[in-house]
Amino acid sequence: MYIIKNALENVLRNRGRNILLACIILAIVATTVVSLMISNTANGIIDDYKNRFGSEVFISRDTALVMASGGISAVGGKEVVQLTPQQSIDFAASEYIQSYIMKIVQNVASEHLHAVGIDVRSYVTSGTGTGGDEYITPQLKLWGDKWAEFENGNRIIIDGSMVENDGECVISKDLAELNGLSAGDTITLKYSVYYNINSDCRTVTQELTVVGIYEDYTAESISMYGMIPSLLSPYNEILTTFNTVYSVFQPGEFGFDVDVQYFLKNPSMLADFENYMRENGLSEYLKVTTDEEAYNKVVGPVEGMKNITMVFMVIVLALGAVIIMLLASIAIRERKYEIGVLRAMGMKKGKVALGLWIEMIAITFVCLVIGLAVGTFVAQPVSDALLAEQIAAVQITINPYAMMQGNASGILTTNAALYSALDQLDVSIGLSTLLEIIGISLMLASVAAIAAISKITKYEPIKILMERS
Repeated sequence: MYIIKNALENVLRNRGRNILLACIILAIVATTVVSLMISNTANGIIDDYKNRFGSEVFISRDTALVMASGGISAVGGKEVVQLTPQQSIDFAASEYIQSYIMKIVQNVASEHLHAVGIDVRSYVTSGTGTGGDEYITPQLKLWGDKWAEFENGNRIIIDGSMVENDGECVISKDLAELNGLSAGDTITLKYSVYYNINSDCRTVTQELTVVGIYEDYTAESISMYGMIPSLLSPYNEILTTFNTVYSVFQPGEFGFDVDVQYFLKNPSMLADFENYMRENGLSEYLKVTTDEEAYNKVVGPVEGMKNITMVFMVIVLALGAVIIMLLASIAIRERKYEIGVLRAMGMKKGKVALGLWIEMIAITFVCLVIGLAVGTFVAQPVSDALLAEQIAAVQITINPYAMMQGNASGILTTNAALYSALDQLDVSIGLSTLLEIIGISLMLASVAAIAAISKITKYEPIKILMERS
């Protein structure tokens, strides 16, 4: 108890030198508070964006390589310059994929349905290729797993229900009214599936149950869809499940399109994912890119700000520790005689060291309380200033010639939030951050105490007293 009481009295007794030491510690603590608050909050934001969005992968034709090889016909036809449907499905199972969006579309026709549009026509077939069935002239589009318009509110079900099982579909109100359809009716569709590059095809017939009617509220459909060919009108879209459309196809067939978007867990995994696809049959005439620029538009400024604050904190801690050690060493030399008297009275080195350490803990505790208040107050303005600078530094200008150059990173994806750069980081202090600050403060106190103790305990009491004389 005496040691603690004496240590606290010494703090007040030597307040001149201790105030100088406290100012250094306070500056270090306040800097640490700001840096850790920004860094830990930034880490949370980065992890959240990585978990929610990942990084989109684009697979496109390597035009330069195709042309150098003599064009599409020379390299084997359409099937080698686009993903096959089976590849689209297989690649989605990769361990590098965070999530994916997959849709399938096929142009279809019906002997019993009239399409909405300016080129309404009857069911037509025409000969094609060197063999196989006759080609079905399409009037409608059959989509599998195209639900984005329902999620964003541009389409809503006004009669019946959404698709829940394979073999079910929903159609537009306009198509239903034109053909006198309602929920519960069955429609029969036909379409052509190609089985070689000579355009030989077979006819597929499929029956679907209409379980719902939707209203289309997109501005484009209201203003102009009545003036375009029926095959392009969203009123002529029949929506069902992916498996419903895909199930009728056989290995090696093509002529329908699988629209897939892959999102990597991290942009750095692009090379590994590309190797995985190459090993599993991806054509050499397809190139793989990622929207790393768009991804960095979101997380780049936050990562840059985090790195700046952490580097600054490390520098401040290193320089501060050196200054504190020097100040502690200078201050303790002035107290040699006091230490010598205590040692001559029989106090052991350990208790003397403990008293010095308690003094530093007391000073650091006061600095910690003040530093937490100051750091918490200034952390948000500092964060806003740093983030503004980082956003300006990494601002992306989308290249209008990206498509011409085969670089799809300028294309907006359905994850629109990924392309909205963060303009504010709401920093806060959590329990983990608080514990880290306390730990660093204790480390600073211990460094100062060790510096002081190392100067005193190597001398014997008699030598200290003789030097005093």
